[in-house]
Amino acid sequence: MSQLKTNAPVTWCPGCGNFEILSSMEAVLEELKSEGFPLEKVVILSGIGNHAKIVDYLQVNSFYSIHGRSIPVAEAIKLADRDVKVICFVGDGDTLAEGLEHLIFAAKRNIDITVVVHDNRTYALATGQFTPTSQRDLKGSTMPYGAKENPLNPLELMLVSGATFIARCYPVKKEHFRKVLKEAIVHKGFSFIDALQVCITFNNLYEAYNKNVKEVEVSDLTNFDEALKIIRSWNYYTSEDPIPIGKFFEADSPTFEDNFSRFLDEKGDREEKVQGIIDSLI
Repeated sequence: MSQLKTNAPVTWCPGCGNFEILSSMEAVLEELKSEGFPLEKVVILSGIGNHAKIVDYLQVNSFYSIHGRSIPVAEAIKLADRDVKVICFVGDGDTLAEGLEHLIFAAKRNIDITVVVHDNRTYALATGQFTPTSQRDLKGSTMPYGAKENPLNPLELMLVSGATFIARCYPVKKEHFRKVLKEAIVHKGFSFIDALQVCITFNNLYEAYNKNVKEVEVSDLTNFDEALKIIRSWNYYTSEDPIPIGKFFEADSPTFEDNFSRFLDEKGDREEKVQGIIDSLI
């Protein structure tokens, strides 16, 4: 995997859950490469937050976006070249707060990108403020008496918004995470993974997750009602209830880019048409 590593110093805290997401992404990219997929056709993007440093540590094409805005950039890249695999690494605050509208519309469009949320349930880079998924008893610098808002269930939101691949993972269970991550990347359509990535400094949930996270298998991945039932079985209010992880929903639907006839042509035909448009404007 050394060819995928960069010389950038890794500045995450010892014990940070981001390390497993990074190593798993390396493993999945190596596997895709061994199966014949060219890594120059992979583009990774990030928002703003501790999660975003992952683009510094992987030797593949990347784009560092502004806060909450990696998804619209990812959509533009996918529309420019439908043959690339576009993967967004985002934070729970970054994409469920600042960038929520972009997330919803990307799911609605079913554009062929993968979104992996580093869901540590806190703004760790901002030293511990609460995010849309923070548990109600979380205390931090801006809420010393605990968060007073009910947390958002991002998987439920993605299901009703039209995402065609929905999963929750605990990267500590690395083999399970890597399997689901690869399936999400290979899936044709909008893929969403809520990765329970622990912030050991400001919201250390390792003990709770190790105790309560359970792998589940959904009998019918195309069944909306079954997916909704299992997604709602954990509401993010606390970390003491059973927490199902796994792939909860997958459907085969036309993607956003497939709705544009010019993207269905062969590459050479597209280039000829583009040149024809340019010539007509000159």
